[in-house]
Amino acid sequence: EYRPAEWLALSASGRFDFHSEYGTFFNPRISALLRPGAGWTARASAGTGTFAPTPFTEETEAVGLSRLTPLGQLEAERARSVSLDVGRTFGEFELNGTLFGSVVHNALMVRASDTGRLVLFNADGPTRTRGTELLARWHREPFHLTATHTYLRSTELDPEELSVRREVPLTPRHSTGVVGMWEAEDQGRVGLEVYYTGRQSLEDNPYRETSRPYLILGFLAERRFGRGRVFLNAENLLDVRQTRFDAVLLPARSPEGRWTTDLWAPLEGRVFNAGLRYEF
Repeated sequence: EYRPAEWLALSASGRFDFHSEYGTFFNPRISALLRPGAGWTARASAGTGTFAPTPFTEETEAVGLSRLTPLGQLEAERARSVSLDVGRTFGEFELNGTLFGSVVHNALMVRASDTGRLVLFNADGPTRTRGTELLARWHREPFHLTATHTYLRSTELDPEELSVRREVPLTPRHSTGVVGMWEAEDQGRVGLEVYYTGRQSLEDNPYRETSRPYLILGFLAERRFGRGRVFLNAENLLDVRQTRFDAVLLPARSPEGRWTTDLWAPLEGRVFNAGLRYEF
């Protein structure tokens, strides 16, 4: 780490990896932290990454390695990423924003062969991801409030039509969360949380091409009695379940050997738990 000025700090790091099949990789990362004054902070960073191919993917975990063809001449995935974070505190209010992006070359993809077996291969084009993240916090005793929002756009080549780009499946464009809490150390706490998940592109789903957006609502209450605490925790109060929108079981076995669709929403419905804690 190097500090050329009080308001600027520079840092750099690197990692060497040796792989018996794919050789030696060096991945650097650099970052700069700026404090221009008036409570502002900014950090910019960039780096690379390399990942050796593995047969253990989400697709093979779902159907088993027995349906996987022998690995061919695969190349290591190579990634580049950049990000910019800016933040400031305004008294009781804290605000942070992030811009980020990445490009992955030789991304490992899976497709079904004519015989129904899975084939791993490297994509001929890059997987591109870009997005933003906002984080806001407000604190005034005994209240705490946190809100987040993430925008994410990720595209890749379609493994069945390599000349066509598509949205990366199961990647919501918008995600938002709000958590509010009242907390008194000698009494207890009460909290409420709300999470929003936007639409997601779906793959090999006969019921729909795009998922439905949904809200998850949770509640927490805890009361303190001396060394003891009684608590109640409730999750998914709106009883959001994927099975309320569509069936999870496929009408027929997929060419890859699956009997179920990908999960894009909860399955368990409402969950309640309560208990007693005692400190000795």
